[in-house]
Amino acid sequence: MLQHSLWITGATRSGKTTRLVSQFCQWIEADIGKSRSLSRPFSRMSRRDKRLAPGILVFAANDDTRRDLADRLTMAIQGRYPILSKTPLGFFQDEVMLFWPLLIQRLNLRAQFPLRLRPETEQELATQLWQAELERWGTQLPGANEDAKVRRILDLLQLAAVSGTAVGDIPSILETGFLEDQGTPELWECVGQMLLNWRRWCLDQGFLTYGIICDLYWSELLQDATYQQHLRQRCQAILADDVDDYPAIARDLFELLLDQGAVAAFTYNPDGKVRLGLNADPNYLEGLAGRCQIESLDTLPIGSLAEPLGGIAVDLVSDSVILSTLPESLQSMQTTSRAALLRQTAEVIIEGVQSGQVQPGEIAVIAPGLDAIARYTLTEILTSHNIAVEPLNDQRPLISSPMIRALLTLLALVYPGLGRLVDRDAVAEMLVVLSRKQEVPLDEGESPITTPHIDPVRAGLLADYCYSPNLEQPNLLPVESFPRWDRLGHRATTAYTEIVQWLEIQRSQQQQRLIPSCVVVLDRAIQKFLWNGSNLPYDQLAALRELMETAQHYWEVDGRLRKTPSDAANQAGITRKDTPAHTTIGQFIQLLRRGTVTANPHPVRRLAPAANNTVTLATIFQYRANRRFHRWHFWLDAGSPLWDKGGAATLFGANLFLHEWSGRPWTEDDKIAADSQRLQRILRDLLGRAGERIYLCHSDLAVNGTDQAGPLLPLVNAAVPRSSEAVFT
Repeated sequence: MLQHSLWITGATRSGKTTRLVSQFCQWIEADIGKSRSLSRPFSRMSRRDKRLAPGILVFAANDDTRRDLADRLTMAIQGRYPILSKTPLGFFQDEVMLFWPLLIQRLNLRAQFPLRLRPETEQELATQLWQAELERWGTQLPGANEDAKVRRILDLLQLAAVSGTAVGDIPSILETGFLEDQGTPELWECVGQMLLNWRRWCLDQGFLTYGIICDLYWSELLQDATYQQHLRQRCQAILADDVDDYPAIARDLFELLLDQGAVAAFTYNPDGKVRLGLNADPNYLEGLAGRCQIESLDTLPIGSLAEPLGGIAVDLVSDSVILSTLPESLQSMQTTSRAALLRQTAEVIIEGVQSGQVQPGEIAVIAPGLDAIARYTLTEILTSHNIAVEPLNDQRPLISSPMIRALLTLLALVYPGLGRLVDRDAVAEMLVVLSRKQEVPLDEGESPITTPHIDPVRAGLLADYCYSPNLEQPNLLPVESFPRWDRLGHRATTAYTEIVQWLEIQRSQQQQRLIPSCVVVLDRAIQKFLWNGSNLPYDQLAALRELMETAQHYWEVDGRLRKTPSDAANQAGITRKDTPAHTTIGQFIQLLRRGTVTANPHPVRRLAPAANNTVTLATIFQYRANRRFHRWHFWLDAGSPLWDKGGAATLFGANLFLHEWSGRPWTEDDKIAADSQRLQRILRDLLGRAGERIYLCHSDLAVNGTDQAGPLLPLVNAAVPRSSEAVFT
């Protein structure tokens, strides 16, 4: 048995995870946990052994890397040991759920099963609970609007929880860390009280958020002797990949296990720290190295641009040193307008693919932020040349999907009292979307296509003549209400009639109370109008799943609130006991129409973009977090001032909850220094993930027409200008 723990450190793609997998195999072969029969095949373990089998805790930084790590470990040991891989936040959540009875005793809570709030529901309920404070303090609270203010306050709770800070200490930290012109002591005291009230109210209802989960785990479970005993029995070893992206309380967990005799293997990337400024504390996690044998992987990744370009690029953006030339592997594309830049970027990709120099799956377009214009333009141009594009972890509001808008309009037509949520344009769009039918191809061997039987022109005419607005019950009239309905055509008339008849059936059943919730109506509509007996494209399927999971969760929360005792509900100002169902449906529709980004649906494992042979479209943050690698990189908007932000907004006050915080106010100089360090890490990390060529794509004007003079501009100006004759060897 190994007597020491291992700390594996190295640059991007230097082999850290491979070394971690090798260490795991050594542990299995050395019969770590021999008393639990860990070396025997899982299928031959006794029931008791299977219950105790996860004696090795496996951690990864995020859900994508977690699945990849679990696959690699399973293949390495040929399935001889059950792999249970978790993210730190996922582990904390599972532990709080598992030991909820213990927390009920410690906190004297009502005995009910906990329900985790999704982010969109968390924000809505917090807004209702804090309405009086939001109105009182108004513009003094941080944030541009009410939604932003609520989100920032909730983020403070999560930052405190993952850093191991008591909620009651938040006001003093904010008072010390912010200058007087950013907030008064009275304001921060109010913010602290708002969070304490929110925490207490959620626990009374049995609601959990990520912030409350982490707070309960660190302040209650991890300090409980009974839980520590269970943890010691269940865990003999720790395998943790990319700990530079872990929250601070993960170190507290690891040190407790190490004190109890567990061994561990950690990997750490000094150029990683992707989640610094969100919920990670990499420098605090690095303190674990003092308890381990350090193994440095000094070799730079083979086949990447990190070695020839890493030092030069960092020096250039840091010191603006003028170099005569840069290697041809780094080229620039410069235009005046961004529209021209997007077209030129797409043309270079098309040229490379059609000439056989590169496959679509070997190309990544990376930007600080991907707006709808860039996403749409690149996708349209590339797909028109039969080059598929896949946005990486694309997170857009549900309401941006036409299918989702159509389904919400349909809900407002089924249930009474929602007439204010329907208008003529929404009805026309709904008719187009819900009339899509699968067409059988004329030529044998061609794939079937889906086309709308009601085109936008006919939909507009039907909305003008057949839609009857009404605040209580808006309605679709029979097609004959349109004087020239005979000019619509058979397909459009039939499709419209099907929608009208379906609506009448749903209204009738709703009036007879035969429909338990609107989730059933949504499911019926999807089956009737959208599924069409065929497989939907992945993005559409994901949007529908996200809608159904969001709706199901919303009604679970609604059901819990309707059971809340009247005194508690009235005291909090949140009560739904006597609220009509259609009012709740209206609130749900308005929640989504505000552009709320809901939680991702339960992941459907799909092939990697390279396996799908698709061009990857990603923000800096998404690309780095997924640990991708491509032969060709296109760094879009290379002149953007957002490059040193890493493509992800730092949470409000995040620096104040790092263990390394000096205890003095965060100044502009501190911000500039942090941005400079982040930019250097981004450059080294991305260069290690590019294999052959990087294009710096820069336009003088941004999408809003302003000049772009970001931190990468010296690199853009020094790079070799791209010529159409350039070929790759």
